[in-house]
Amino acid sequence: MATDTLKSKPGAQGASGGVRRLLLENGALTALIVLVVAMSALSGDFLTADNLLNVGVQAAVTAILAFGVTFVIVSAGIDLSVGSVAALSATVLAWSATEAGIPVALAVLLSVATGIACGLVNGFLISYGKLPPFIATLAMLSVGRGLSLVISQGSPIAFPESVSHLGDTLGGWLPVPVLVMIVMGLITAFVLGRTYIGRSMYAIGGNEEAARLSGLRVKRQKLAIYAFSGLFAAAAGIVLASRLSSAQPQAAQGYELDAIAAVVIGGASLAGGTGKASGTLIGALILAVLRNGLNLLSVSAFWQQVVIGVVIALAVLLDTLRRKAGATTPAAGTSGGGNRGRQALTYVVAAVVAVAVVGATSLLHNGSSGGTSKKVGLSLSTLNNPFFVQIRDGAEEQAKKLGVDLTVTDAQNDASQQANQLQNFTSEGVSSIIVNPVDSDAAGPSVRSANKDDIPVIAVDRGVNEAETAALVASDNVEGGELGAKALAEKLGGKGTIAILQGQAGTSASRERGAGFAAGLKEYPGIKVVAKQPADFDRTKGLDVMTNLLQAHPDIDGVFAENDEMALGAIKALGSKAGRSVQVVGFDGTPDGLKAVQEGALFASVAQQPKELGRIAVQNALRAAEDKKVEQTVKVPVKVVTKENVAGFEG
Repeated sequence: MATDTLKSKPGAQGASGGVRRLLLENGALTALIVLVVAMSALSGDFLTADNLLNVGVQAAVTAILAFGVTFVIVSAGIDLSVGSVAALSATVLAWSATEAGIPVALAVLLSVATGIACGLVNGFLISYGKLPPFIATLAMLSVGRGLSLVISQGSPIAFPESVSHLGDTLGGWLPVPVLVMIVMGLITAFVLGRTYIGRSMYAIGGNEEAARLSGLRVKRQKLAIYAFSGLFAAAAGIVLASRLSSAQPQAAQGYELDAIAAVVIGGASLAGGTGKASGTLIGALILAVLRNGLNLLSVSAFWQQVVIGVVIALAVLLDTLRRKAGATTPAAGTSGGGNRGRQALTYVVAAVVAVAVVGATSLLHNGSSGGTSKKVGLSLSTLNNPFFVQIRDGAEEQAKKLGVDLTVTDAQNDASQQANQLQNFTSEGVSSIIVNPVDSDAAGPSVRSANKDDIPVIAVDRGVNEAETAALVASDNVEGGELGAKALAEKLGGKGTIAILQGQAGTSASRERGAGFAAGLKEYPGIKVVAKQPADFDRTKGLDVMTNLLQAHPDIDGVFAENDEMALGAIKALGSKAGRSVQVVGFDGTPDGLKAVQEGALFASVAQQPKELGRIAVQNALRAAEDKKVEQTVKVPVKVVTKENVAGFEG
């Protein structure tokens, strides 16, 4: 009866049912088109050629990682280690070619071999060690990151010039990372759709026991699957380091989650058995379009995380609805000619819609008058630290006073994310850019791109290497470290044992403050450093690390922390000892730090006046945009603040 009813209304069913089926079977593509339409309508800067190329570049690393993860997820596995493996592979390449003097070609092969080896270890632990994929790859995540830090000693390593060209453009406009992404996508599609190992992935993901009983050597296949994931992670690491002109030991943190999200958004199921390269590419593009568009719309980085989380949840919900409706993503290479033809038609329709959107939005934004105020972009290394929050507050106060339209972004201590933000500012055509670099070397390529477009760049707190900046507004971290050493040593009477809490490995602030403190301490041979451990500029980690150090060194006399947040954590661990038997010196002069100084728990803080840094940076950015003379280096004095002078310190 139901069949008769359906047949009696072919027209209605064909129209509504066909559209519904098209949307369900191509949910990710539909979402991408909707996003492009929305971003194009909301921002006139989105559909420019430069910005669309930016989207492609920003999607490249995530997409390459995600292609490798696609193999794993199709086979019902998971790989949480790809971000760390990418960083380790890039570090191996840079160290081999520079420090070890190995020929670049051999260093590249060694880097790729490192990625494959990590994948093989994952596969062995899962297949023969019987470890759950989550646990095995979580362990490799930690091991890979640790080895990267060990090899680099926590500092970025310059990338070989010949390999750095992978981050450049061909013909001055076509980004090489996009080409690499396309090539890796084609390889993924070929492996999934045209090879024995690809068919094995779908079989294992569909029903592992059935695959084993049918004669498939599941254990060996899993070794190959995870080796593929490691290979793609190595390729992604090389591309990422090429973009930044340096191998960052802390690079690609959290990228494994973006890679998994891209695969799931693209229609693959975490239960295994489904997934395809084109869907993964679309998923990566969705994430890149979201971040790019939200940057252009000046949406807070914190809200961006919320939006991306909602998109991932909606993608999984759409996948559930698709399965309930009976629409399935076919295994690559198994669809018939009709399906392939329908899929090709879908992409043609999508292209037509995209072209129509370009035309419509061009008309919508054509002739729209821009504001008369200067537009300035500010990229901060992080907003998860009170010091940089104060820089933002000072910048926003001064921007409001001067009538400047200020857009603030948060790089979350990720050099690659900051590179994306700087590229977005450049393609948006801001009047000037203020950058607080995550890493001075990594910011260079993006700042050079702004230089080519005659956009003046102001560096704040940290300089930019291998690029032109109109001004550097900063305190002297080395001088501050020396002042901190002098203050602590004199308080201890020139004798005693101390511990040092270091900042995040690889950051210039940690290196410079540590170097200054070490230099200042040379004048006091009676002071002995008995422990030195990183706590990543974080209060909670400062508490944990200090608690651990006290177990081995309960009788220390002093602590130097490379920022106030870690110092506050150390004070919590010391309890009643803080300010009495143990003297603690911090750095930055944050409100909480100054309060602790006033209360006597913190002996001193080397204050940098971060609000003043922000205010002066905006002043200089506006002057540079108006082609007025700007001092190349503007030093904001540092000051050791103790209980005696904290009341008169304005910050």
